[in-house]
Amino acid sequence: MLLYILFASPVVSMALMLLVRRALPEVKVIEWLAVASAVVEFVAGMTVAVFVARHGSYSASSFFTLHAFGALVLATTVLVGLVATLHSVGYLRAELDKGMISVRRLHQCHVLTRLFLLCMFVAAAATNPIIMWIAVEATTLSTVFLISFFTRASDVEAAWKYLIINSVGLLLGLLGTILFLAQASHSAHTGLATWDGVLAAARHMDPAIVKLAFGLVLIGYGTKMGLAPMHTWKPDAYNKAPMPIVALLSGALLNVAFLAILHFKQVTDAAVGSHFSSTLFIFFGLLSIAVPAFIMYSQGNFKRLFAYSSIEHAGIMTLGFGFGGIGVFGAVLHMVYHACSKSLMFLLSGNIAVRYSSSKISDVTGVLAVMPYTGALYGIGLLSLVGLPPFGMFFSEFYVALAGFSRYPVLAIIFIALLLLVFAGLLYKVAGMLFGKPPEGLQRKPVSLWMVVPAGALLAVVVLLSLYIPHDLATLLRESVTSLGGALV
Repeated sequence: MLLYILFASPVVSMALMLLVRRALPEVKVIEWLAVASAVVEFVAGMTVAVFVARHGSYSASSFFTLHAFGALVLATTVLVGLVATLHSVGYLRAELDKGMISVRRLHQCHVLTRLFLLCMFVAAAATNPIIMWIAVEATTLSTVFLISFFTRASDVEAAWKYLIINSVGLLLGLLGTILFLAQASHSAHTGLATWDGVLAAARHMDPAIVKLAFGLVLIGYGTKMGLAPMHTWKPDAYNKAPMPIVALLSGALLNVAFLAILHFKQVTDAAVGSHFSSTLFIFFGLLSIAVPAFIMYSQGNFKRLFAYSSIEHAGIMTLGFGFGGIGVFGAVLHMVYHACSKSLMFLLSGNIAVRYSSSKISDVTGVLAVMPYTGALYGIGLLSLVGLPPFGMFFSEFYVALAGFSRYPVLAIIFIALLLLVFAGLLYKVAGMLFGKPPEGLQRKPVSLWMVVPAGALLAVVVLLSLYIPHDLATLLRESVTSLGGALV
């Protein structure tokens, strides 16, 4: 029942938004419909996650079932969804006041955001690989119009790039999925294909076909996740889309795509052993950390800067699973911290971009003087993102490195060296934005509470989870690591 409430909430809100689009108080009605929907989704999603933590799983039907890791992905999705929706109220109002968008575009943004979230909810809970693929592909179609939201030529170009690269990638992922399902159909399993059924049939699969299929799946869903070298759409899309949408792309969709990859990794490991998938994960993980580590030094745009940071963190999660053991625990923990910290940084980047009317690093100085609350949150969020203790990312990255030293010490040293490069690059780029003299004529001006309070609440979550992990979350983490073949602390 709770999952159906979760699915129904965005559908109902979208329908009501379409009904009131011509009403006089349209903007406020649409905003409150979006907020109400986000609150319902948050309560339903978190309740499902708690149920899974206490009972092992939650099944709504043969089509939708959640286990520990899926529940963890769903919980981070509804959390980021709530915060992004609240922030979007102030963000879109600010863009409307500046004449950057029309009321019609504001309306479209709220409707498409609900559709985007619905697709991710379905993907996280789907028991059938094809249903999951359809839902993930639908996220592309629901967000492509948001990337071209401001309708400038560069926005449209970024949207086409996003659409083409992700669609081609997911077509390869579909081919890999079909190869897995074709192999599973030779087993005794009948009826609707499920993840459990495909996993049970793994021992009967042809190893060569499984390796080919997993390679296609990794490329396909890795494109959506933003792993290098399939990442090329990400900096442009993150630079052009509204910042609440970017927060969802990085803090939620990345995790959903990773969930799909890990489903197929379990099947592959059961069919051919873990060495094959681990080797691929280590390669793509290190590459996804190395590319941003060097290229971010040449970035002059802070939105693109954090897009490359998102690629790096996707690499850390992938590398953790490649190293195995305690690295799996580090990767799962890192997913939770990254969802919160990176979403926070993108939302605050939106505040800065609106106030300075620019996303160029050279145009932004003295944020602490012009926007003291946003600047303070930005600085603390940055410390969390680069993994300084006592923030949680320090510990998750430590566990990944520890797993590397136990099996691949040379690779672990390379991993740490790349992290130091990223650390220095982010601090070097962002420090100049926070401090210094503000641009001539730019005075301190109050920022909408809609744009500050949700970000502050998300930072509070980051700090809390860094210092204390609630029992139900700890249970989900433990069960996720165990089911994914990792080791606990």
